[in-house]
This record gives sequence, C-alpha cells and structure tokens, in this order.
Amino acid sequence: MIRSLLTLYNPLSLATTITYMLQNTEYASKPYLAWFWRTQDFSRVMYRRTLDQTRAARLMRDAIAGGAFLEVALGIAVLYEGIAGGYIELSLFGAALILAFPVLWAHLVVVALWLGRQIVAAKQQELIEQSRKIFTAHPGVKIAVAGSYGKTSMKELLVTVLGEKFSVAATPGNKNVAISHAYFAKKLTGHEDVLVIEYGEGRPGDVAEFAENTRPTHGIITGLAPAHLDQYKTLQAAGKDIFALADFLKGQNVYVNDEPEAIKPFIKSDYHAYNHKSALGWKATNIKVNPDGTSFDLTKGKKVIKLKSGLLGRHNVGALSLVAALGLELGLSEKQVQDGIAKTKPYEHRMQPRQVSGGWIIDDTYNGNLEGVRAGTALLASLPAKRKMYVTPGLVDQGKDSAKIHEEMGKLIAAAKPDVVVLMQNSTTEHIKTGLKNAKYTGEVTVENDPLNFYTNLDKFVATGDVLLMQNDWPDNYN
Repeated sequence: MIRSLLTLYNPLSLATTITYMLQNTEYASKPYLAWFWRTQDFSRVMYRRTLDQTRAARLMRDAIAGGAFLEVALGIAVLYEGIAGGYIELSLFGAALILAFPVLWAHLVVVALWLGRQIVAAKQQELIEQSRKIFTAHPGVKIAVAGSYGKTSMKELLVTVLGEKFSVAATPGNKNVAISHAYFAKKLTGHEDVLVIEYGEGRPGDVAEFAENTRPTHGIITGLAPAHLDQYKTLQAAGKDIFALADFLKGQNVYVNDEPEAIKPFIKSDYHAYNHKSALGWKATNIKVNPDGTSFDLTKGKKVIKLKSGLLGRHNVGALSLVAALGLELGLSEKQVQDGIAKTKPYEHRMQPRQVSGGWIIDDTYNGNLEGVRAGTALLASLPAKRKMYVTPGLVDQGKDSAKIHEEMGKLIAAAKPDVVVLMQNSTTEHIKTGLKNAKYTGEVTVENDPLNFYTNLDKFVATGDVLLMQNDWPDNYN
C-alpha cells in the first residue's frame, strides 16, 4: 500500500485518479473505497481508459487538486515554522499534513459527496413527484421494459417499429432510474402516442417504485439471469423485484420472455409469453441467421409475414416477434411492421458485427449475464467460419454464485466448439477454465494479462474467414 500511495504524491495526478475512480463507480462511496484500498499501483488505474471530461468530473478534479495543493502548501509552511522555531510537535504536524494528503483527500471527497447527495436528493425527489403527475396525466400508451438483460434492445426495437405509425418517445440511452424518468417526463409534450420507459434494477424495491412513478399501461419483461447479485443476493429476489412491474399492472398487458429457466416460476396464466418460436398467437418459422442479420416468417393461420432484421442471432427472434405482433395489435399494418423490422440493426456493443481483415468480429461487450453468454455461444456455434474464436473477461456482479456461474459459462463456451478461447486474467479466469476442462474442451485456451494490448491489436489476430465473438466487459473497479 505504501508503494501504491507514492504514485499519488502529485496533487493533480491524485485529483484525476480519484475522480476517475469515483466516476467509474458511479460516485458510490462503498465500491470506490473498496477499489481505493485494494489498488496496488495507482499509476495503472487509468491504464485502459481515461477520465470522461464531464463538467461534474472537471469540477470535482479541480476541487480535489486545489484542496490538495493548499494542504501541501500549509504543511510546508507549518513544517518550516516548526523547524525554525524548534517546535517538534509543530514540525511533526506539518510533516503529517504533507505525507497524509493522498489518503485524506481520498476520504474527504466521500464526505463531500454524501453532503451533496443530501441536498441533491431533496431536489430530485421533488422532480420525481412532479414526473408522477405528468405520467399519470399522459394519454398515450406507456410501455415499461424491465428485466435482467435485453432492456435497451427491446426499447429500441419498440421505438423503431412502432415509429412507423406513431409518435414515440423513449428514455434515452441507458437512463433507467427514477431521476432519469423524471427528466424524461419534463420533455414530454403530452401529444406522444407511445412512451417507452426502460427500468433498471439496482436494489430491491426499484421496479415497484418506478412503476408507481411512471404509471405504465403495458409491461415487457425481457428475461431473468444472475445480475446485480451484490445487491439482490439471490436470483429469486431479483426476479421478485422485476415482476413488481407485472404486479402493478395486475397481470394485464404483461409480456414475458419465457425462455430462461429461471423465469418460469414467476409466470402466471394471464401473462402473455413470448419466445423465439411464438408471440401473441403468431408462430416464427423458417429462421435463418448469418453475419448480415436474421430473417424469419411470422405465421398465423393462413397469414404469412416475411421479416428481415439486421439483428444477429436466433435469440433475437422472440423480441422481434413480440414487437411485430404488438405493433399489429396497436394498429400497425403488415407493411409498416415489415418496414420497421427491416430498419432494426445491432446496437453499439450488443451483437454488433464488423468486418476486419476479411473476417468478422461480433462485439457483444455490453452483455453482462449468463443468458447473454448462452445466446452468444449459440450464435457462434451456428455461424460458418474457417476459424472460430471466443473472447471474454467473465461476468461481474455475480455474488456468491460467481464460481458456479463461471464454470457454467465455461461449459457453454466449450459447447460452441470455438477453435480458440481467449480469457482476460482476473478473479473469474480459473473458474471459466474449470468449466472448459469439465466439458472436455480440446481447443486452444489463451489467458491475456494485458487486455488493452489485445483489444487494440485485434486486426492482427483475425484473418480471412474467421469469426471472433467478444462478450462482456470488465470495468477497472473489479479485480
């Protein structure tokens, strides 16, 4: 730790590093402090990324740097006076001020954040209360999207397809908590036909609170998988929280992806189940997948609608089918549904393909759960290639079941039969290797100690005819 702290004896470097760590832990005290105390070399904290220069980040960095400079200056002055006057205690105090400034400011900033949050929280609660009135009065169809994964993709599908006929507004990016919903509400005109509201889940009670605030008329639950288990502790607790959306709607207009095994105990008879085979009475047939996208037919009786999407993978057919069928129920024509589905394409870092050196790289680094791994490995297994490669650092926030989940991940990777598996060295690596070994994987396994170097040189790793799938990301604040 002493060697580590020596790298922070520069006030500006200290301020930048601390702000970066806070930014990457979403300014949450507990994970920030845990990261700070386990760091062995602060000069490598920003090895993979740099500080996102937002206004808040710049203000925080400058405040920390200014305070640290002042403390060092005061320490030097006190030390000088102590030595000049022969005051040992004063000299020791001055030296302590100089020596302790990295640790002191690393913790003072947490206190300042806590005080700031108390002020901000009151204002935010006022905005949230105002947004509840806006959502309650809004006459449009309000579709809430919840689940352990696939929320943003489902939201974007709804916006794209329903937008063929309706005026649609949706929460931006991954802004999916109460205050984000409140800011979204402030921008509404009241003339929108459809609102699509993404619900995050970070702690027990979140989804119930979001439903009370946004007053949805329809709810889509995209799936259940281990995620945020540091807060929920068990998958069952996470499922109960997510299905608070269905409870709010009293089972009416609730649409649930019933493919994950973990979700089945939560499904009730009045919910509308959807999967890659069917949705709302429509059957998905003739499914074809290639690096350019996915095509399939939706059939109901004698009706056949041919659909082609830019999204990759059989696992997307369920979501596409639901959006198409729901669009028809809400009043879209078959032509509008076809045109809307044709406009859908992979979202950034979510099964996003690109060609490199004559091969294909599929970027699924925003995936962060076991069901996503299941879908990704199934896609890799289905695609033709001269050589198949799978790259992952593992999954974060898997709680006490992390070892078990990563061993299962290893088995899923092995079942896809890639020629090469590349793992990033961290706390999950050995568990994935155990899963690969138990599944009798016989391909090549490489462990990278320098992920940045690997990812920035992918073009040298991929050749003509290759398919490389990258799944998951590993934020710097995880070990």
